[in-house]
Amino acid sequence: MKKILVTGATGYKGSVLVPKLLSAGYQVLAWDTQWFGCEITPHKNLTVVKKDVRDIEQGDLEGIDGIVHLASIANDPCGDLNPKLTWEVSALATMQLADKAKRAGIKHFVYASSGSVYGVKDEEQVTEDLTLEPISEYNKTKMVAERVLLSYQNDMTVQIVRPATVCGLSPRMRLDVAVNMLTMQALKNGEITVFGGEQSRPNVHIDDITDLYLFLLKRPDVTGVYNVGFENLTILQIAEYVAKRIGAKITVTPSNDPRSYRINSDKLLATGFKPKKTVEDAVTEIIEAYQSQQLIDEDRWYNLKWMQLHQLH
Repeated sequence: MKKILVTGATGYKGSVLVPKLLSAGYQVLAWDTQWFGCEITPHKNLTVVKKDVRDIEQGDLEGIDGIVHLASIANDPCGDLNPKLTWEVSALATMQLADKAKRAGIKHFVYASSGSVYGVKDEEQVTEDLTLEPISEYNKTKMVAERVLLSYQNDMTVQIVRPATVCGLSPRMRLDVAVNMLTMQALKNGEITVFGGEQSRPNVHIDDITDLYLFLLKRPDVTGVYNVGFENLTILQIAEYVAKRIGAKITVTPSNDPRSYRINSDKLLATGFKPKKTVEDAVTEIIEAYQSQQLIDEDRWYNLKWMQLHQLH
């Protein structure tokens, strides 16, 4: 039975990924600071450790076959809150983890980067060979971590994933990402406030991005860098769909946010990976969870608000 280390394991994506890994027959070592709690159900093949990724020691990696590295200070506003912390967690700790993984003889490293590393691009098709021009601390740390990991390609299988904005339900929910946030606004207030609206966002369902990590663990031949986003939509397009589903009204106000991202995922699709879900599925799942009271609007589902409230910066 292969043993996989997942960093950031109790976060938004990790809380969906870990049960899938266990179901697929892996042993899982789950590391997280647990700033946002731990919603993962105990399992005989699961070990959850409350651990900061900056504090990894060589001995911690004994018996590990592969790493899925999700841990980072997530999103632009949180990254800008404390740039020093962001660089330590998202770049320096990744560098140290890669070095220790090589020393431990670990042969498989999957890294969650971000589709936002390209910065603002005019090209309609943003492919993996375009230059990276990150505009925030979050994007910059992801770019640096990618370059560090690619330097280990001769030592291990390195798979770098550049996800779009993730949407959909997780036991550790996030309501500060576009689709989820707009859906919750409509459900709670009957109104969606859109800042600008013409900014594009690539989107990927949380089930598809977590399925991809499993796909990559089984496909060490699929190496290098891959975009992961299957629906490029403007914020206004997302809002209009949500408003139609819920019967909410939309208020559009000016925005000084220049961030407009699109990505092309043809390279990934050529490997045989097939997405199964859409933004519409994510909206439906959130509506059903909210109406059945499985999903409640809480401060801890908003990274920036929670980090500020609890001085996690």
